Amino acid sequence: MTFVDPLLTPSAAPAAAPAPADRARTATVGGAGFGEVLARRTSGLQFSGHALQRVERRGIDLSPQTLQRLQSGVERAVGKGARESVVLVDDTAFVVSVRTKTVITAVDHAHMRDHVFTNIDSAVIA
Repeated sequence: MTFVDPLLTPSAAPAAAPAPADRARTATVGGAGFGEVLARRTSGLQFSGHALQRVERRGIDLSPQTLQRLQSGVERAVGKGARESVVLVDDTAFVVSVRTKTVITAVDHAHMRDHVFTNIDSAVIA
């Protein structure tokens, strides 16, 4: 007669800890970063790392309505053949590379006072 220890049987064995790669994948899916969430909300429009830093640090509103107006402004600039544009949405200026549809930086009202926009060929009020 063979003695089987119930604590050592496969069904009672503790679950193995997820491999580091599995944990990273879970963390990415469960806790998507700000840039990832923003990319999902802005179909076709991208934000550079610099722009994401400015948005986060300055607390710039990126509500769905703001993003829609920004996207609309970029599309209007595309239609006019613009290359680099300032898109004004309420009290925020977004500098956008129109060709790549990438927001390069964002400046809120409080930081606009002494700001100079260079290499811009158009401005859109959205």
